[in-house]
Amino acid sequence: MKLARRTFVVGGAHSPFIGKHHPDFVWKKHPDFGKRENPTLQEHLFTAARGALEATGADDGSAIDKAYVGNHVGELFTGQAHLGALLAGAAPGLALKPIMRVEGACASGGLATVCALDAIGAGADLCLVVGAEMQTTVSARQGAEYLASAAHFATQRAIDEFTFPALFARRAARVKAETDLTEADLDRVILKAYANGNKNPLAHMHAVKLDPATMADSPRFLGNPELQPHLRMADCSQVSDGGSAIVLASEEGLKKLGKSPADAVELLAYGHAAAPLEGDPADMLAMSTSAAAAKSAYESAGVGPEDVRVAEVHDCFSIAEVLMYEAVGFAERGGAAKIIREGATELGGRIPVNTGGGLMSFGHPVGATGVKQILEVTRQMRGECGDYQLPERPAVGLTANMGGDDRTAVVTILRRG
Repeated sequence: MKLARRTFVVGGAHSPFIGKHHPDFVWKKHPDFGKRENPTLQEHLFTAARGALEATGADDGSAIDKAYVGNHVGELFTGQAHLGALLAGAAPGLALKPIMRVEGACASGGLATVCALDAIGAGADLCLVVGAEMQTTVSARQGAEYLASAAHFATQRAIDEFTFPALFARRAARVKAETDLTEADLDRVILKAYANGNKNPLAHMHAVKLDPATMADSPRFLGNPELQPHLRMADCSQVSDGGSAIVLASEEGLKKLGKSPADAVELLAYGHAAAPLEGDPADMLAMSTSAAAAKSAYESAGVGPEDVRVAEVHDCFSIAEVLMYEAVGFAERGGAAKIIREGATELGGRIPVNTGGGLMSFGHPVGATGVKQILEVTRQMRGECGDYQLPERPAVGLTANMGGDDRTAVVTILRRG
């Protein structure tokens, strides 16, 4: 969708994404187990929000016109719902502001951003968007039950104890059977994610290095015997806690913060699409909903895939990243293996994707992901990514945030000033 008013990402902040295998995350085998607690959902939410306000000069939040929280199932993992009102306590100036929670499965952060863009188009000048999730409070099996709510629960929950891994194993099986994509190609996608995350101090898996020689040993944990061979632990995104926040501004909003368009990154357009939740995807070999959102975003922005120089795409599983390459036009249908083998999506390639590690290594606190993606592209455009900064600051970037088995999708196009 073309925006009614020019809109800019002024800046933002992440809380560290943590979970099992992160050195600061306390679990039963950690030396600090029983001595200290992990940050709460509220703490991740507040850390990201306060960091974004400070980073952009929005100070105590009083200049913010509206705020939105992206979150999927806070009430299940933590018992805490009503997150709009929770965010109102993050800074004194946010009290009594119009704030609301937005839910769209793993696309919750992208949808919260869409709400803020629409609000600015309708007259708001400054909007705060925060995404946060805490998912480490229960066992992996119980968490899988909660996250299965993003599928059509009545008809898809029984596919496997781990519903979403099974749904994407189903896609992987079909893609490998009907194209030239191999498990070695998926290995390269995974190894790229971890190599990038090793350079990113905020990444959940920052300290974890993968050995290419042992990829085949990664556990294949699905109970469904037909799907079990097609997905490994290494193919999966992380069960993470974390938060991300951005401040969006109109041109007038930039003036209120004492900034100009040259100080910010312009968000040119977005695409938003949703497909019926019930039933199998119309095309198992394609992310058709994400492709529709990408088409809308490109047309509204007046750019094409060939213009994009950095991207954050939804890699909840390695096969999802592969299909996203095709959905957003970086490869033709069935052609993702070619660009993987060329190294096109690596840090030194022609179209670097998920430069900070993506969901597989940076982490996947569900509600935060869509917001994190936009902030990461913004940081690359500003040269703020440290060890994983691209040699040349990209001029055009893309984010693709997906919910469920490609049932909700938000794609944004950004341009450096």
